Amino acid sequence: MKRARMLAPFLLLAAVAFAQDVTYNFDRDADFSKYKTYKWVPLKGAATIDELTDKQLKAALDAELARKGLSVTDADGADLYIGYQTAVNQEKQYTSYDTGWGYGRRWGGGTSTTLGQTSTIHIGTLVVDMYDAGKHELVWRGAASKALDQKANPDKRQKNIAKAVAKLLKKYPPEQGQS
Repeated sequence: MKRARMLAPFLLLAAVAFAQDVTYNFDRDADFSKYKTYKWVPLKGAATIDELTDKQLKAALDAELARKGLSVTDADGADLYIGYQTAVNQEKQYTSYDTGWGYGRRWGGGTSTTLGQTSTIHIGTLVVDMYDAGKHELVWRGAASKALDQKANPDKRQKNIAKAVAKLLKKYPPEQGQS
């Protein structure tokens, strides 16, 4: 029991360290209720990814957008043009823990040792842009970090992508008057 209580904070930190962070922004003047169809477009200057990951991302986005009432089309008359870009960055992570409670000089003795480890974690970011096709203006942009893990097995990779996309589009379409 004592061991479980000591490990609980570290397990919580590990869960937080791998959680996906999501941000989004949108045009408050856009009428999102009029968007019913979308077309995939490549974003100029965006880095390309492998075909398998491209298929996985588009399939996850298509499924989530369908839940939101949007349907994909190849027609030029789509309401929205949607594109995405990805980036894989590296970040240093430092994990430390204390071996004992110790009392320090103030309490008259005791010893405590802090142990730690540094590791590199890869953060794969997905950014999705939605443009009003008629106005050629950006109306919505969302980003999900830790969505892509190039080292994960295929099942884990697909699960991460699906989870990130669901979290990314959770508040799409934005409510009128939402701030």
